[in-house]
Amino acid sequence: MNEKERIAFLKEISEVNGISGNEVAVSRVFEKHAAPYADRIEHDQLGCIFAYQDGEKDQPTVMICGHMDEVGFIVARIEESGLLRLHPVGGWWNHVILAELMTVRTRDGKEYKGVVGAQPPHGMPAEMRQKVMETKDLYLDMGVKGKKDIEDLGIRVGDTVTPYTEFRILNDGKTLLGKAWDDRIGMAIALEVLQNLRKEPHKANYVAVGTVQEEVGLRGAKTASYHVHPDIAFATDVTMSYDLPGSPNNPTKLGAGVALSIMDGSIIAHRGLFDFVEKIAKEKGVKYTYDLLTAGGTDSGEIHKQFDGIINMTISLPCRYFHSHVSLIDIDDYKAAVDLMTEVVKAIDAGALQALKESKYR
Repeated sequence: MNEKERIAFLKEISEVNGISGNEVAVSRVFEKHAAPYADRIEHDQLGCIFAYQDGEKDQPTVMICGHMDEVGFIVARIEESGLLRLHPVGGWWNHVILAELMTVRTRDGKEYKGVVGAQPPHGMPAEMRQKVMETKDLYLDMGVKGKKDIEDLGIRVGDTVTPYTEFRILNDGKTLLGKAWDDRIGMAIALEVLQNLRKEPHKANYVAVGTVQEEVGLRGAKTASYHVHPDIAFATDVTMSYDLPGSPNNPTKLGAGVALSIMDGSIIAHRGLFDFVEKIAKEKGVKYTYDLLTAGGTDSGEIHKQFDGIINMTISLPCRYFHSHVSLIDIDDYKAAVDLMTEVVKAIDAGALQALKESKYR
């Protein structure tokens, strides 16, 4: 994939809409980019998508997954005035919602723009100006005069609402602004590794996976693990970027490279796998840093607990402002993640798997 193709690819996966439980449009984009490089495509009943690339017989199966869903809203109620009341899907901080442009997608695939209502401060009491608006008070203004206008558009209770953000390359030529880098960028890593491996020799069987409903409880990660039953699995996701005012002194930041996750609120990385990945990063000269969180989680939080335990860790990308309308990543960090995970899959064979298993008891 050359640079022009990569930018077009990242733009497409960033801008497609798909909140938790409604990822089908994202799944179509995943399949479009996976099909030319996969031996077969499969789906599970929750909506996860699997792109298989076969290795050699009796060799391990390696799964890399990125969740396709993004945080958003559903239409909870239509007022007589034509305003839409919203219910959040996934974690939102209400400070970042007011006066933002949104896209409502109807059941038949039509899309309409609206703006989250925000009163001007003129005449507003001081305590009101300092208060964060509660979710129950949020509404979407569709620029219509009444409920019938909304019904004529085909908008119904339960329709999905997503942030509207156009992909952009910012001023240093490396920082990418987009919607839903959490976690379309993880999905992109899994897909580009699939493309790379088509032209690289590898013994392991590789499965690129787009999971669903991560933002509401890591649900797709569980069904995906049962569908694939991998020997080794990686979740790819975003993590905090500690390069902003007031941030703690932490090496994880934009441009620092791919982040190897030691632990978060849902998993402690398999130590043998962590060391294996770090060794490859050093040998191949891939720029990397460390990630350690005490809260939050990724698909790894469910993956590692399935069957009798799956050898598992998370690979992260530093990201600013995720769970909002806009988020920022560094394309060099993305390339580092793709390069690293391509080399990791190439290095895994039956012997490496056995050594990883034994690292837990010998």
